Amino acid sequence: MVYRIIGEGAMVLHLAFLLYVALGGYLSWRWPPMIWPHLACALYGLGITVIGWDCPLTHVENWGREQAGQAGLPPEGFIEHYLTGVIYPTEHLLTAQLLVALSVVASWAGALYLQRKRKTAGNRA
Repeated sequence: MVYRIIGEGAMVLHLAFLLYVALGGYLSWRWPPMIWPHLACALYGLGITVIGWDCPLTHVENWGREQAGQAGLPPEGFIEHYLTGVIYPTEHLLTAQLLVALSVVASWAGALYLQRKRKTAGNRA
């Protein structure tokens, strides 16, 4: 039972990480220091996607599931297992990746704009 909870917990953390990479930059619009942890997560996500770095959550999920007597993730990993072909068609993987990248860039651009606006407003006061 404990191992299954570990596997399921890793899956939930995986999904939360992906959502944070895609949307977490928007938190910095309200809380500017949040840009730094988002930058780190986005760069790590980029490394996983482009370079092929291993995600430690994949190893934790596989270990927990296997210890619980379940099948682990396929070699393709979390995204291909849970999202590709489920949330979006397989042939649109690149489109989904580009939309996430666009969301990250837009959130950072908005954060920069708001930071400059705050700075300008602070100089006028």
